[in-house]
Amino acid sequence: MQKSSKIYVAGHRGLVGSALLRKLEKEGFTNLVLKTSHELDLRNQAEVDSFFKKEKPEYVFLAAAKVGGIYANNTYPAEFIYDNLVIATNVIHAAYQAGVKKLLNLGSSCIYPKMAPQPIEESSLLTGLLESTNEAYAVAKIAAIKLCKHYNKQYGTNFISLMPTNLYGENDNFDLKNSHVLPALIRKFVEAKESGVDSVSVWGTGKPRREFLHADDLVDAALYLMQNKDYAEIGEFVNVGTGEDVSIKELAELIQKLVGFKGSITWDLSKPDGTPRKLLDVSRLHSLGWKYKVGLEEGIKQTIGWYQANLY
Repeated sequence: MQKSSKIYVAGHRGLVGSALLRKLEKEGFTNLVLKTSHELDLRNQAEVDSFFKKEKPEYVFLAAAKVGGIYANNTYPAEFIYDNLVIATNVIHAAYQAGVKKLLNLGSSCIYPKMAPQPIEESSLLTGLLESTNEAYAVAKIAAIKLCKHYNKQYGTNFISLMPTNLYGENDNFDLKNSHVLPALIRKFVEAKESGVDSVSVWGTGKPRREFLHADDLVDAALYLMQNKDYAEIGEFVNVGTGEDVSIKELAELIQKLVGFKGSITWDLSKPDGTPRKLLDVSRLHSLGWKYKVGLEEGIKQTIGWYQANLY
């Protein structure tokens, strides 16, 4: 990509999209195309087709998605599968029709089977049953990977897919019902400290293990791969993560410490744990020349500061 290349960032207001926008602007890219969901409904095929015909972007970052944690995925599965399917099909097909030089599709590590061997290699895709709590979202993300694969095969496009682990950072969703575990815990502990309560309740047993990647690291990897590696080198998709994980109990205690909450943690055993463990094998990513930079404690401290300054 050249600094003047026309680049469309789909989903530029979300966690990943906003981090990507900051990164592109910092790196000196000047010809960015941005549309809010009110200006362009990516679920509307006619609107998407018209947008691509008019704007003719050279490069596309597909970061738009309907996302959420266990509660949201369990409560709105029809919306999660429909919205994410149509966003992917509309954008990927329109990009092909418009002659986009390269597209980067951002997925999620939830595509893997619930009981996949750990750490999870890319070859584990479609080798077992999905975690039921996020099956709808996962199926849509798997479909997007396959769309890119088969458009590349049939039409000679250069559409690549990245499967990041659990993400966090600025502009995350901190809603207690619809967010992922890390931002939800930040909000819980910050509010508990400010209100002076004695304890914070956390879902499940605390035993499941999760890997967390700062959104700034993901977009650094995305830009690196977009500029340096094509589909032929990357393959169907590549995992993006740290290759390290922590238990939810360890995560809660770390956030408790960084927030400065002096009370106790109670575990709500009536709530689901989700997948027992989800750690990505990132050896392929390392072989492509990229490794993460932001440590978990450093990243959480930065995210707590952003939340307190902007949302609390």
